[in-house]
Amino acid sequence: MTQPIFTPSTRRSFLQTTGAAGVAASFGLAAMPSVHAANKNVDTIQLALVGCGGRGTGAAADALSVTNAPTKLVAMADVFDHRLKGSHAAITQNFQDQPDKVVVPVENQFVGFDAYKHAMDALNPGDIVILATPLAFRWVHYTYAIEKGLNVFMEKPVIADGPSAKRMLELAKKADEKNLKCAVGLMVRHCRGRQELHQRIQDGEIGDIVCMRAYRMHGPVATCFSTKKPDDRPETMWQIERFHSFIWASGGLFSDFYIHQIDETSWMKDAWPVKAQALGGRHYRGEFIDQNFDTYAVEYTYPDGSKLFFDGRTMLGCRNDMSSVVHGSKGSAIVSTSGHTPGQVRTFSGQRQNRNDVVWAFPQPEENPYRLEWIDLVDAIIRDIPYNEVPRGVEASLVTSMGRMAAHTGQEITYEQMLNCDHEFAPNVAELTVDGPAPVTPNEDGTYPVPMPGINNEYEFERQG
Repeated sequence: MTQPIFTPSTRRSFLQTTGAAGVAASFGLAAMPSVHAANKNVDTIQLALVGCGGRGTGAAADALSVTNAPTKLVAMADVFDHRLKGSHAAITQNFQDQPDKVVVPVENQFVGFDAYKHAMDALNPGDIVILATPLAFRWVHYTYAIEKGLNVFMEKPVIADGPSAKRMLELAKKADEKNLKCAVGLMVRHCRGRQELHQRIQDGEIGDIVCMRAYRMHGPVATCFSTKKPDDRPETMWQIERFHSFIWASGGLFSDFYIHQIDETSWMKDAWPVKAQALGGRHYRGEFIDQNFDTYAVEYTYPDGSKLFFDGRTMLGCRNDMSSVVHGSKGSAIVSTSGHTPGQVRTFSGQRQNRNDVVWAFPQPEENPYRLEWIDLVDAIIRDIPYNEVPRGVEASLVTSMGRMAAHTGQEITYEQMLNCDHEFAPNVAELTVDGPAPVTPNEDGTYPVPMPGINNEYEFERQG
């Protein structure tokens, strides 16, 4: 098993990520000043945005808001012209008082499957490219970024299948060889409250972790639920635009949304789970079609036998909960209270987590972790220190996929089985075209292959081609 690498949402939205800038500090390094003054001696770091949806737009806004180095957006790319234009307008409006922050002329606004190359070509070695497309394209774009000598910020998850995981781990090694800095958008790792909580747990404040619980239960999310494709829409573009509906594009809603809770609890445990078993199902869905389940319940097992119980649900009219809790032999802790930020982390002397049992709580208000992850990345570039979150991002994506596969097949799945499963969901992703075949072919009735636990036991859905 690949050894854990511990280094330095609500869905990322532009409005959420354009608040006050965070406090700068480097995870795992000596404490930095609470606020960096603008460094006049540091050259402007140019940015290119590849993938102009909500997450990409939010990430670009966060990057432009760092205070430890001057940054400027100079190029943008997407396969949809309307998304690029909408993103550009939103970012420009947000920084209307700082017009030098967003300088993306029409000739640097690229649309199409090769647009990512043109956007990266507009940068200089040492600049930063933001990779925020659906995850299926991550290894393709990361490969080109490394060739161009660019530092990288990539959104999570970074993979959804074993072949892509192995490919990304090899690419991370090449990035290290070129001394490139690479960040992955698991921003909770950069929350200063969670960092202190992690240290307190490792120091024994709540004893040995014996059980963890995590929940992400709310209504339908993002593009997870889609009606049948209109006849005049190209199949490939339809699937990309509704990427949460398709396992090849996003790992489904399980990987794309649930990775945060699984990652943050595993971080507190200082270990990755070695196996998973799970339940899940599709319920009353009307005309909605996609490859997701409505409910997931996963039991993860860690090397010492302790458990993480994760529950996910995307159904209207049900109880909502988005939290993570750790139980130890001497007490317990809250990792996430309700959503990603603020975490409002606390430790307790008992398991009931009553207010009277609070041992420690991180002071409020908290800095925005979406901003802190960018401050940490830029700090690593300025100080030229080793910084590559991709291996850990791959591992987090793999253990998340392990739980997804356990639910979709009805089998117990180990880390090694997930890593070595030969089902690559989009093997021809680098050759996709607007009118070419899509990674998943619809059935005659316009629906798509779905997981069938107990029937398709080896793969998450019936393999095509």
